[in-house]
Amino acid sequence: MPSIHLTTMIHAPVEVVFDLSRSIDLHKKSMSHTKEEAVAGTTMGLINLQETVTWKARHLGKTRVLKSKITSLKAPVSFTDEMIDGDFRSLRHEHYFKPVNNGTLMIDYMHYEMPYGFIGSLVDRFYLNKYLVRLLETRNSLLKKCAESEQWRKYLSTQPV
Repeated sequence: MPSIHLTTMIHAPVEVVFDLSRSIDLHKKSMSHTKEEAVAGTTMGLINLQETVTWKARHLGKTRVLKSKITSLKAPVSFTDEMIDGDFRSLRHEHYFKPVNNGTLMIDYMHYEMPYGFIGSLVDRFYLNKYLVRLLETRNSLLKKCAESEQWRKYLSTQPV
């Protein structure tokens, strides 16, 4: 099963980084190049435990739909979203947040399984894994920029977790 591991240093409080990571609105902005939109479930604000979101976006030359659910959430330490329906055989994205002296270490683990057997493995090896890494890096870059400025305020509600 392929995995991706990214670590991003963000100079902001762990609570801000945790909540920005759950922001549907910030996610949409970070994926605007794919015309990603939340079309069902939690479609704005912060997603919480047991809630779902269905994303519709253009990836790899095709409009794709992926429904995921927040299956665990421990504020402000971690949360996990898992695909319920979509093009992958399975997809699990674990998000971890570790406070450090000068901010927060944000750690992403994404585990996924491709359909289509050997052909799916080849597509993953030569293209998809790099594509997914770039998507996560794009998302994390905008999240970092927002968290390290005053922009984060417009993405977070005043509601506690």
